[in-house]
Amino acid sequence: MARLLVVHHSPTASVSSLTDAVVAGAQDDVIEGVEVVVRPALEATADDVLAADGCLLGTPANFGYMSGALKHFFDTVFLEIGGSLSDHGSASGSDGGHKPFGLYVHGRYDTAGAVRSVLSIVSALPWRQAANVLDVLGDVTETDVAAAYELGATLSALVSG
Repeated sequence: MARLLVVHHSPTASVSSLTDAVVAGAQDDVIEGVEVVVRPALEATADDVLAADGCLLGTPANFGYMSGALKHFFDTVFLEIGGSLSDHGSASGSDGGHKPFGLYVHGRYDTAGAVRSVLSIVSALPWRQAANVLDVLGDVTETDVAAAYELGATLSALVSG
């Protein structure tokens, strides 16, 4: 059975509503043969990632960056999950990869720095972006929840084979 891992930091009602919609979409009854594993960013491990066929990442935008919890996740698993570093220790571009990933970000005023920071780290992993970033500003609307559901369903369908 294929496995989709959802790694998230959902400290607010807004991000939590997006996470709930992503998970619901990933578990849509039309999609068969996918186990959806949901882990808070501070609990997700390298083993979770290595066992997954695809990943969905969720974070609030905090002070122009991803949440500290999601950054901690990357800091603790990066090398174990195939991250590559340049000679001076920064993330080095990967040659691409097979593991699809998606990203959703919520911010009150700006999400650009959070999106950029996640994509910068993920670019050094053997992953490939499989869907546009779901970038939500301000209050979460029904349209945003529907887009989150679609993001979850898209990634789940991709890993289902």
